[in-house]
Amino acid sequence: MEYFTISELIKSDTAIKKKIWNGASREIEDNLNALVTAVLDPLRKMYGKPIRISSGYRNEAVNKAVGGVKNSQHLKGEAADIDTGSRMENQRLARLLANSGLPFDQLIDENGYSWVHVSFTKHGACRRQILRYSNKAYKQILASEL
Repeated sequence: MEYFTISELIKSDTAIKKKIWNGASREIEDNLNALVTAVLDPLRKMYGKPIRISSGYRNEAVNKAVGGVKNSQHLKGEAADIDTGSRMENQRLARLLANSGLPFDQLIDENGYSWVHVSFTKHGACRRQILRYSNKAYKQILASEL
């Protein structure tokens, strides 16, 4: 883990605000390490600038508090929401990831690049699925539509 830490991947402003413990098990930490090694660190290196983790691992209580879906990969430590600080740069980051050879499972443009969701699983083949989320619905898209 060159650019990211476990502590930033389990930190949750919602958990802090609502006083919910969001600690990670060894299995969750292993999944987070795999996400960072396979996707986040290489993406950060390609991007050449800092990337902020706005949400990484979430236990069930935190996931419910943020309105996450019940089968979210955040629950397994396989996903992170990333943000560069601007929608335009978030779009650039999504395009960079989509056109890379990195083994992501899902890449989601969240609400017009408010942030970018990226996931990775070490339990089977990564789908390299690209989605757009808006108006409470997911739509599969092509990399060229990012």
